[in-house]
Amino acid sequence: MNPEQDAPAIRYVDGRWVMPGLATAHSHAFQRALRGRTQRRATRAGTFRGWREEMYRLAERLRPDDLYAISRFAYTELAMSGVTAVGEFHYVHHGPGGRPYADRLELADAVVRAARDVGIRICLIRTAYLRAGYEQSAAPAQERFIDPSVDEVLMDLDLLRSRYADDPNVAVAAAAHSVRAVPLPQIRTLAAYAVANGLPFHMHVCEQRGELEECKAEHGTTPVALLSGEGLLSSRFVAVHATHLDEAEVAALGDNRSFVCICRTTERDLGDGLPTTSGLLCAGARLCVGVDSHAGENAFEEVRAVELDERSRLEMRHAAAEGPDLLDAATKQGYAACGFDGQWREDRVCLDRDDPSIAAIDPELASDAVLFGATPRAVKSVSVAGKQVIAEGRHDRHEETLNQYRASLQYLEMI
Repeated sequence: MNPEQDAPAIRYVDGRWVMPGLATAHSHAFQRALRGRTQRRATRAGTFRGWREEMYRLAERLRPDDLYAISRFAYTELAMSGVTAVGEFHYVHHGPGGRPYADRLELADAVVRAARDVGIRICLIRTAYLRAGYEQSAAPAQERFIDPSVDEVLMDLDLLRSRYADDPNVAVAAAAHSVRAVPLPQIRTLAAYAVANGLPFHMHVCEQRGELEECKAEHGTTPVALLSGEGLLSSRFVAVHATHLDEAEVAALGDNRSFVCICRTTERDLGDGLPTTSGLLCAGARLCVGVDSHAGENAFEEVRAVELDERSRLEMRHAAAEGPDLLDAATKQGYAACGFDGQWREDRVCLDRDDPSIAAIDPELASDAVLFGATPRAVKSVSVAGKQVIAEGRHDRHEETLNQYRASLQYLEMI
């Protein structure tokens, strides 16, 4: 296939701009319930660790129906923003106190069902979380995340792959939450499973400086350097955040053609720092994007921030990526990071040519105009595998979804 013909593009068809569906390769859908509730200094979320405690409090109280309702609302919002595929980095596995549900996959099924009911594709990234941290005791909420052994994680992966084998809109991937939450021997086991089964392998790496210090205390080096030295980086590895890297780590990710999933709206919200986007691209890493904590719903902003925040870091214009590069990251590469290697060609987003954000754009610069200018308001219709999901900017079950979301927040005493 001609590489130019296989490149994602934005075309003018029947009076509308048509583009491939957007992929958000890293999502924690339940965290959508925190939006707008952690922004004041007076709250307990004044630091990253404080925010994490608020997230734990939410996770501790979630029922399966709440996880479904919040996820369905989050995915509806994403679809209305032009997102057609989501990678759900799923680590809330068990009931209160860490007690498994009768069906161990009950919570995983809840988020898959939410995506199916909205009509978008989902990669269920079954995430191992085996400890609170190096020499740390688990908080009560973390007991819902923690599996007693890596064998149970592998069992769940087998069950998920079997359960959804016949659904082309559901993929499964493996993940270790982080070097903090998974000991190195178990990371090796999970990575080997992913390689043996041709699955993407996701990890949070180098998001916060405190994470680097904890990794140094245990292993004498930083997370990406550790993984590189162990031979665990590959073209199926998805490094989430990768905010604080040295030159050797950037080179290692590039040499292995690994994915780097940048989540700028969340990284801004949490004060994580600025990744070296231009260095990663130059080294050969493949970029994709993720909504992560659902701190915002503007999928176009999530994409353009990859370039615009790099301009701020370097204090220059045209720092890393132009429109075609961003479109590739937001569609083809994001789909691949979620295990949907070719399906980006099947999904479509139609934009209103007269929306003020993209009115009278230059056809030769359509990708620049859309990726740097569009807002979700411009999204008129969305289809996944030929089936319409959004019409005239709305999901046909939006009101029902919103009412379920509100009911869950009331139960959780958040409104």
